[in-house]
Amino acid sequence: MMHRTLSNAKTITNLIHQGQSRQAIVLFHQVLKNGFKITEFLLSAIVRACGRVAAIKEGKQFHCMAIRHGFNRDMILMTSLLDMYSKCNNITEARLVFDEMPQRDVIATNSMISGLCWSHLTLEAIELFNNMSRRDAGSWNSLISGLGHNSEGRTGLVFFEKMRLEGAEVDVMTMVSVLSICSDLAALSNGKQCHGLVIKYGFELGYLPVGNAIIDMYAKCGCMEDACLCFKNMPLKNVISWTALITGYGKQGRGLEALEAFDTMEVEGVAPNKITFLGALYACSHAGLVQEGWRVFNTMVHKYSIAPMMEHYTCMVDLLARSNCFSEAYKFIERMPVKPDTRLLTAFLSSCCSHKNLELARSVGKKLLESAPEEAGAYMLLSNFYGLVGDLQGVAKVRRLMLDRGIRKEKACTWIEINKTVHSFQSGDRSHPLSKEIYNYLQHLFKKLKSNGYVPDTSMVMQNVDEQTKEEIVLGHSEKLAIGLGLISTPPGTRIVIVKNLRVCVDCHVVTGLISKIEGREIVARDSNRFHHFKDGLCSCENHW
Repeated sequence: MMHRTLSNAKTITNLIHQGQSRQAIVLFHQVLKNGFKITEFLLSAIVRACGRVAAIKEGKQFHCMAIRHGFNRDMILMTSLLDMYSKCNNITEARLVFDEMPQRDVIATNSMISGLCWSHLTLEAIELFNNMSRRDAGSWNSLISGLGHNSEGRTGLVFFEKMRLEGAEVDVMTMVSVLSICSDLAALSNGKQCHGLVIKYGFELGYLPVGNAIIDMYAKCGCMEDACLCFKNMPLKNVISWTALITGYGKQGRGLEALEAFDTMEVEGVAPNKITFLGALYACSHAGLVQEGWRVFNTMVHKYSIAPMMEHYTCMVDLLARSNCFSEAYKFIERMPVKPDTRLLTAFLSSCCSHKNLELARSVGKKLLESAPEEAGAYMLLSNFYGLVGDLQGVAKVRRLMLDRGIRKEKACTWIEINKTVHSFQSGDRSHPLSKEIYNYLQHLFKKLKSNGYVPDTSMVMQNVDEQTKEEIVLGHSEKLAIGLGLISTPPGTRIVIVKNLRVCVDCHVVTGLISKIEGREIVARDSNRFHHFKDGLCSCENHW
């Protein structure tokens, strides 16, 4: 009996270690029926398995089991429970478990901090962190990583600086988390400093996650040459390394280089995964490489037997439609084994509008409305399309649907890093200390642009106001404010890099190109879709994004 108990326990823990959490939970239920003896150790392991697969129903059952067996004073088991509740998005139960623990060690507190951050309760996480009796590297990592995942990277960088000032130990996970934040914010100066620290601490050689994070950071900061150099210098590379490089090239419209990297990857015996193929297809889409895109798609399906995700289908439709192959794109959608989602239809509609294929745009727009999308971007695209063709009733219908369905446009936000400090702006923002100077500079610049033939595009302004007010609203778009700060805060000729959480609007795209020519600046704008490199009035996206 004892031998069988140990054998079952070993099988369950092996399944968990192998990532087969569901199978472990099923086996645990089976052996319970046979009078299996429960231990705190095994119950802790099975609870963690529940957290990995979001099996909160089973997790609650095992919580009751722990109480019945008097295991609720076991710190390891209680930590596993709060971690499980956090991963199952039940932070209230997680906090109750934490508060009821008779003793709490640093591991339990770190887990609670991480859970609070992931539940967007960052103020509570920071308060808990500040009140700890002692902190280890895991404490700092939990907070910094959690802030980064919660779109509060700027605060995460502040805590990283505080961590170093307090002399806390910096480890590999710290650097990966901070580099990830620098990637999200395109905080190049901070990212370069982190790269220097990686070299100083000896993390550069032998730690693949750090090397991959450095490649991703430089790529997302628009510095592909630096990303490529770091990639070449890596002693070891895995599929994530290659994927970061390929995706980086793709986001910057450098499709041929992305495909060259993809082919080299295969030659060197590294098998691409579904994310690699997504990056390669994206690269083909934004470089108009139709035949190459088909080759990549067919390689994925037939050579590697990878079933396409909706994102792969969306890339193919986008590639075909961008290249004006609308008939082929439409047939591709009809042959898909799954129903197209709103993102695919939105991508298709965007190309229809760009190529002025009005008949097809109406048809796709109708399907898009019927699918009741939850993203405001789809409605805005439709509204702009109807405005483009002069269909005011269509515009009114879309706006009415947004109100009826409770759809709100996500607030636009743009970041810019200057002297290692990240500044953020929302549309119409006047909270920045240099706000007055920024608006004065932009107003003067707008007069200069208008004298050169620029006419503000106010078609996307949804408020029912006069034309002058609409122009003032457009002037205050977040990307213009960020660029304005860059222009008044950096020496002439300095490259300006901004990041926007949404797609750059048409007017801002036009204005940024004009500014790059008039002010003699290279401006790099990373939006939610791709990179835009502006120089001498021209953009790398060739006005199709």
